[in-house]
Amino acid sequence: MVKLKKYNGFLKLFVIFLTLFFITSCSKNYNLTKIEGKQLPITEKAPQTPEIETFITPYRNNINKDLDSILAYCPETLEKSTGKWQTSIGNLIADVCLKRGNTVFNAREKKDIDLCFLNHGGIRAILPKGNVTKRTAFEIMPFENNLVVLALKGEQLVAMTTYIIKEKKPHPLAGMTFTISKDNTPKNILVQGKPLDTNKTYYVATNDYLANGGDNMNFFLKTTQKFDLNYKLRNVLIDYFKEVDTIPVAKDIRITEE
Repeated sequence: MVKLKKYNGFLKLFVIFLTLFFITSCSKNYNLTKIEGKQLPITEKAPQTPEIETFITPYRNNINKDLDSILAYCPETLEKSTGKWQTSIGNLIADVCLKRGNTVFNAREKKDIDLCFLNHGGIRAILPKGNVTKRTAFEIMPFENNLVVLALKGEQLVAMTTYIIKEKKPHPLAGMTFTISKDNTPKNILVQGKPLDTNKTYYVATNDYLANGGDNMNFFLKTTQKFDLNYKLRNVLIDYFKEVDTIPVAKDIRITEE
């Protein structure tokens, strides 16, 4: 028994020693002194594994077949580089989002979307003259943005027009028109052909990035309600291409100058 007591006492001292050792060890400060790295180029000359290529080829072929299937025809090239306040492709995208988004919104909420406003930078490719495919939609809208609807007071739509004038970019717009006066302020603002009521609530379609204040569109942050349609803008385009034979080219003027 005496020996056992001595052993237990020794064990306790040993445990205390280890505890103190680890505490003092952990208290040491370590400083980063050097970072090294090297560039690893990715080239097409890298050796390919036949087994992997054989495995993925059927999937690649199937995806390419789906992406290259013809959905519609475009009579002329639509792009975002021409036009001071609006562009042919911007008009199309805004019109399509307003139309198809309204179908979903009306079915769910029994309400109508009044207008659509998107960003010029969100358009990433042209819509070339000729056959339109699903791949075309992926090139124009490569992001995963959803279409959302925001409830905004009329005064926020005034802020929207002021933003457009200040930005001097042809942002896609549908459902609303206005005139830029000589002093660079908006006037004659019409929504669905009717004069803007600053006290009325309007339903505005946009994408989720802008709805969260992206591109400094802070007027969207003052929404009283937000509805996520869970409908990707890319899929909006694809569904529209499927339902039309020839894509119409909008020629109407939405923003004018005095």
